[in-house]
Amino acid sequence: MKKISYLLITLGLSLLACKNDKKKTETKEEVIEVVEKKVETSKKLKIALNAKSNSNVSGNAVFKEENGIVTMTAIIDGLEPGSHAIHIHQTADCSSNDGKSAGGHWNPTAKPHGKWGAETGYHKGDIGNFIADENGNGTITHSTNEWCIGCDDENKNILGKAVIVHAGADDFTSQPSGAAGARVSCAGIIE
Repeated sequence: MKKISYLLITLGLSLLACKNDKKKTETKEEVIEVVEKKVETSKKLKIALNAKSNSNVSGNAVFKEENGIVTMTAIIDGLEPGSHAIHIHQTADCSSNDGKSAGGHWNPTAKPHGKWGAETGYHKGDIGNFIADENGNGTITHSTNEWCIGCDDENKNILGKAVIVHAGADDFTSQPSGAAGARVSCAGIIE
């Protein structure tokens, strides 16, 4: 009788162990699926900003897309202290000495120039102004669901565009570019 009891207990534990192994396998597959989805929804680009218009302005901009939101963080140095504009321009071409090869502001929806989010309109490239400290260093972070990295929507896709840092501040009024002055740094956003 004891042998039968031990046999039943052993058999029961074996079945329970198999059932637990199956649960662990399912859990691993679920985890893999979640990780794959996260990888699909997370993209990152880092670009170098190079001096233009006889300036010493340089830096980096990082674009990161997660769950439909693109966040740009730019760290810039070599600026004059004070307020400076930063925009996305229509062409990833920084070949000219003055940065004008990047074209005008990126404006796929044909809106007037303005402050980001203004009811009167704004370009998709109208990021805004940031402050450079007394050492000429500045940082800006901008997040939006109106951009994407490499999607099929040309009204949102930032690939093939350029980032321009200007010598002065954007007044958010002057058309078509905000009277921000010379293009002192440029970087192309390419794949």
